[in-house]
Amino acid sequence: MDDCWHASERSPHKPHPPVADPERFPDGIKALSDKIHAMGLKIGIYSSAGTMTCGRRFGSLGYEEIDAKTYKEWDIDYLKYDNCYNEGQAGYDLISYDRYAKMSRALSDTGRPIVYAMCNWGEDGTWNWAPTIAHSWRISGDITDVYDGFDDRCPCESAINCKLPGFHCSMMRILDFAAPLVQKAGPGHWNDLDMLEVGNGGMTTAEYQTHFAMWAVIKSPLILGNDPMNMDAVTKAIITNKWLIDINQDLQGEPVVRIRKTLVKNPHGETIGVAQIWAGGLVQGAVVAIVNSSPDKYTTNYTLQDVYPSA
Repeated sequence: MDDCWHASERSPHKPHPPVADPERFPDGIKALSDKIHAMGLKIGIYSSAGTMTCGRRFGSLGYEEIDAKTYKEWDIDYLKYDNCYNEGQAGYDLISYDRYAKMSRALSDTGRPIVYAMCNWGEDGTWNWAPTIAHSWRISGDITDVYDGFDDRCPCESAINCKLPGFHCSMMRILDFAAPLVQKAGPGHWNDLDMLEVGNGGMTTAEYQTHFAMWAVIKSPLILGNDPMNMDAVTKAIITNKWLIDINQDLQGEPVVRIRKTLVKNPHGETIGVAQIWAGGLVQGAVVAIVNSSPDKYTTNYTLQDVYPSA
C-alpha cells in the first residue's frame, strides 16, 4: 500500500498509533494483511520520515517506535519510507542517517523481519550510509515512463552530489545515475532504481525490455508500477522473464558494472545516444548486457575477455 492509506489523523490516545482510513479499510489493516498472507503473498506499507507523507497524510517523524510496533501488530512485511516534509533534517549525511536510523532501530526492536526500503531519493549520499541500516535505498528522484531524454524537473547529471533529485527522471537517466553506485550494493543491501514502468504505455516494447533487463542485472528491486489486473500479454511476458529474474535473484548478489560507454553519432556528427557494455558475475558464470540508447543501429566489436576478464 503506497501513500494515503491513512486516516485523517493519528489515534488521539497516547502513544498515538497510526490509524487506517476507516472508509477504505473498514475491517482494518490487520484483516487485509491476513487475506494477503492467505494468498501466499506479503504486504508492504508506506510512511515518510517527516511530519507528513508526500500525500500530506501524517508521517512517522517522532513516532518511529509506535509506528514500527503497529506495523508488527498488523503483520507488515515491507516498509517504504519516504522523505517528504522532513523539517529540514537533511543537507548532510549524519543528519539524514540519524533520521532514518531511528526507524531502522524501531523496526529491528519489534523482532519481526520487515524489509526496510528507504526512499530519500539519494540525498546526502545515501549509498554511503544506508547499507548499515536498510535493505534498499532509492538513488534518484522519481522515475517517469520515458525511455531517454532530459527534463528540468530531474536536473542533476549525476546522482553524486545531486542537490535536487526532483522527479520525472527518464529510465536512461536513472541508469546513468546507477552506474558509479553499483559498487555499494550486495547481498542484503541494494540500490533501488525506482519502480518499473513496464506496461504503462510511454515506451516501446524494446525499450520496456531494456528497462526490465537492466533493472534485473543491476540487482534493483523489481517493483511493478503497472496495474497487474489490466496488463496485456506483452507486458506479462516481459515482467515474468524467468531468465532475467533468476539473474536478479542470483545468490552471489553482484550487480553488473558498466565497463564501456561510447557516444553514438549520426552522419552529421551529432550525438544521438550512447552504447554501453555492462558485465558482472553470477554463482555460475557471468552476465553481459549491451545497451544502445540511440535510434540507429550500432556495431561494436569486443571479446568476452575484454568485458569480463575473469571469465
